[in-house]
Amino acid sequence: MPRVLMLHTGGTLGMAGGRPSALRPAAFFQTLRKRAPELFQLADIELELFSNLDSSEMQPELWSRMAAHLHRRLPDFDGAVVTHGTDTLAFTASALSFMLRNPPCPVVLTGSQRPLGEIRSDARLNLIDAVLSALQGPREVTICFDSHLYRGNRTRKVKVAEYDAFESPNFPVLGTLGVDATFEKGLASRGPFRLHDKLDPRVFLLKVYPGLDPALPLQLLPHVKGLVVEAYGAGNVPIAPELGRSLLPLFVQARERGVPVLVVSQSYRNGVDLTLYESGAKALAEGAVGGADMTPSAALVKLMQGLAEHPRGGEALSRFLRTPVAGELSVGRPTVPPPEKPRRRPVRVGRVG
Repeated sequence: MPRVLMLHTGGTLGMAGGRPSALRPAAFFQTLRKRAPELFQLADIELELFSNLDSSEMQPELWSRMAAHLHRRLPDFDGAVVTHGTDTLAFTASALSFMLRNPPCPVVLTGSQRPLGEIRSDARLNLIDAVLSALQGPREVTICFDSHLYRGNRTRKVKVAEYDAFESPNFPVLGTLGVDATFEKGLASRGPFRLHDKLDPRVFLLKVYPGLDPALPLQLLPHVKGLVVEAYGAGNVPIAPELGRSLLPLFVQARERGVPVLVVSQSYRNGVDLTLYESGAKALAEGAVGGADMTPSAALVKLMQGLAEHPRGGEALSRFLRTPVAGELSVGRPTVPPPEKPRRRPVRVGRVG
C-alpha cells in the first residue's frame, strides 16, 4: 500500500466547538480516524502534528521549519498532505513551492470551511481528494479544495462563507476530482530535490489606493529590506506632482536606499506590464521589477526568499524575481485560462461559517 505523510498544522479543519462559540483546536487525529476512515483505505497514512494553530498565526519562521521537516521526510513517502487553515493557505503554499524545489512526490495542502467533526463539513471530501491527489497528482506543491487541484503559488482565497473558497485566476487547474479524477502533468523536474529554507521577512506589502499619503510609505523605507507594491491594473500608480500624492519619490528613494521594489497588480486576472503606461515606465526606470501575473502572496514570499539568497540585491535579485522558480509567473504576456463551467452542487441549508 502506498505511504502518505499527513502533516497537521492547525486551522478550521481540525477544530472543535460550535457556533456561536469560537472554534478551538481539538484532538485532530482522533477525529480524523472517526470521521474519515476511508482515508486509511487509500494509503498507509502516517500522521504528524507539526503545530495546532489558527492560520492567522502562521509566520515565515514556521514556513522554514515546515519546509525543512518535509525535506527530511518526503523521500520516505509516495505523497504528502498538509492540513492548514484557509486564511493563510495561499501564503504557505507559495512558501513551500519556493522552498521545496523538485519534490520527489506531490505535496498537497488542504483545509476546510467547517471543522471535520461537524455534520455538514467539507473537510472529509477535501481530505479524501487531497490524499488521492498526493498519490496521483503532479509532483509539486498544490492546494486541493472543493474537488479542484490548484498550483499552490497561483491560488487566491476568494470566499469566506462558501465551500469553493479558492480560485486560480491566471493558471488552469491541475486536477478535477469529480466522478473521475483527472490530473495534469504539472512542473517538469529540473534537477535534484533541494531545500531553500532561508527567508528575510523584512518585507512590506503596500496596496495603492486613492488618497494614499506618500509620506507614510516613505517613512517605512528605512525599516524594510524589500517592498511589494500592489498597484492598479498593469502596474499603475499616481505620479502627478500637482495633485500632491505622487508615489514616484517612493521608487526614487527605494533605489537610493537599495530597497528592491516588486510591483504586482490588484486586478484579479492578467498581470503587470510596466512598459505599458507612463507611471509604470517611470517606476521601471527607477529599478522596480514587474511581477507579471504573480499573486500578491506569491510575490511577497518570493521577495523574502530573494532577499535571503541575494542579500546584495542588484541584477541577481532582479533576475531571480523575474524568472519562474516554481511556475508562479507567466513569461511574456500573461494568459488567462478559459472560465470554468458552472459547478453543479446540491442545495445546502444554513450558513457556512
